[in-house]
Amino acid sequence: MTKRMINLLNLDQEDLAAFFTTLGEKSFRATQVLQWIHQVGITDFDKMTNLSKSLRQRLQLETCLAFPTLVNQQISQDGTYKWLLQLDNNNYIETVFIPEDDRGTLCISSQIGCALECSFCATGKQGFNRNLTVGEIIGQLWLAEQTLRQEEIFCQTNPNRAISNVVLMGMGEPLANFNNVVKAVKLMQNDFCYGLSWRRVTISTAGIVPAISRLKTQCSANLAISLHAPNDELRNQLVPINKKYPLNQLMAACRDYVNHDARCRITFEYVMLKEVNDTPAHARALLKLLRGIPAKINLIPFNPFAGSTYQRSTPEAIEQFRDILMQADVLTVTRKTRGDDIDAACGQLAGKIQNRRQPMIFI
Repeated sequence: MTKRMINLLNLDQEDLAAFFTTLGEKSFRATQVLQWIHQVGITDFDKMTNLSKSLRQRLQLETCLAFPTLVNQQISQDGTYKWLLQLDNNNYIETVFIPEDDRGTLCISSQIGCALECSFCATGKQGFNRNLTVGEIIGQLWLAEQTLRQEEIFCQTNPNRAISNVVLMGMGEPLANFNNVVKAVKLMQNDFCYGLSWRRVTISTAGIVPAISRLKTQCSANLAISLHAPNDELRNQLVPINKKYPLNQLMAACRDYVNHDARCRITFEYVMLKEVNDTPAHARALLKLLRGIPAKINLIPFNPFAGSTYQRSTPEAIEQFRDILMQADVLTVTRKTRGDDIDAACGQLAGKIQNRRQPMIFI
């Protein structure tokens, strides 16, 4: 039976150091290999010149660097990039890059599909296949960096990088793939890899309460909550996971999260749905719900997709909603819609998913 090769992309620094120890090598080889892969962009072991020839030969025989395959690239009129990436068994995910004057933000997927079935999200309509591996998550960042470098796109705040910020807000529920997401985030933040500060990495969740409690002790990152409703009755319709973890539990977890680290401000994502969740009464209920939590609220104009029955709130309704929040001294931003002409906007990512009836396992 052929020995299965180890994909080094699945290993964080600690795992990689342990791997080299089993080979009889010093643990610092891990940092050398991480730098070659993630900082220099080298994937040919023969070109990793500070490794001995015998070690390079052994790596070629026993390991690999297996990235998602770039299938298609689309560029929006506003400069947003969307990449379609192929995984195994004809499964596909989507990754989005949003360039701005002061930053370059990459929106990364964490699962093939999503089992949470939020009613306003295209991904949720596609079903769920499986969690992404560490290599498939960090591989999205590697591929985006290499692609943008070739096109000579760099971030003004960091001229050595194209990407200054990463948000795990693509396909899937990141905290349902907890272990792999945490390892991938640690690679993003590792100084031998991408060196992103905790402030520049955001993990989004629809409200997996036990995982929020785990996250605060295992990983430093910004936390974003896909909220979308100020009461349980409405949120049960929009975000069905709320039936398992209702708002009183979710808000308690959020308060505990910020109490653990006084630097934290939680971002609450709120999609604006016409005549569903966008009235002044909803805004006032939202203020009451978030009282006492250091918060930023992102108002997201709904982005339509095939088969959706929702409509985008009017600009007047969004402005009135925002003003109510701002008058209460709550930082509120109306997110500018980006990439909707290539279905790259928030809630529009769909990919292509085979075998959609797999149950979601929380790890």
